[in-house]
Amino acid sequence: MSADPELTSLTLVTTSLAAAAGGVAATFFSNLLYKNFDLTMFMNGVLGGLVGITAGADQMSPTDAIIIGLIAGVIVVLGIALIDKLKLDDPVGAVAVHLICGIWGTLAVGIFGAMAGFDQFLVQLIGVGIVGAFCVATSFIILLIVKATTGLRVDKEEEINGLDLSEHGMEAYADFRINEG
Repeated sequence: MSADPELTSLTLVTTSLAAAAGGVAATFFSNLLYKNFDLTMFMNGVLGGLVGITAGADQMSPTDAIIIGLIAGVIVVLGIALIDKLKLDDPVGAVAVHLICGIWGTLAVGIFGAMAGFDQFLVQLIGVGIVGAFCVATSFIILLIVKATTGLRVDKEEEINGLDLSEHGMEAYADFRINEG
């Protein structure tokens, strides 16, 4: 927030490098695992690199940013595979990008940051635990309130017809037809 030109420039460089490294790592790692180049994995790798560097963008060297981005790119591919294996509903990889790479980026401050060391890593780890516990507890409370008031799911007919019709009164994809045969 100081608008220090040196720190602002460093933040722009580390952010860009981590994003690029995340995209490259996700592309090649997903190709290694799945034998195809997947644009969505590339984009999630870019986002994973951005999320991974965000906590310490002003504290990292350009080399550190590249390493953080490369690791985030691999983590996002593995995270998406894990979420799919657990059969959790995350069609765009948001949990892998934001939660898993966010945890990695927070911990990376303790590994690569200006005050890196075991004590700083421990502080970051405790912070991840506290924020995680807070989010789980508050989400549980909010979900209980929503379930009791409006419900968490739409009825079966609305789901079959599509929420675009039931909630917005129009079709999102005009030529989309459900195969009833």
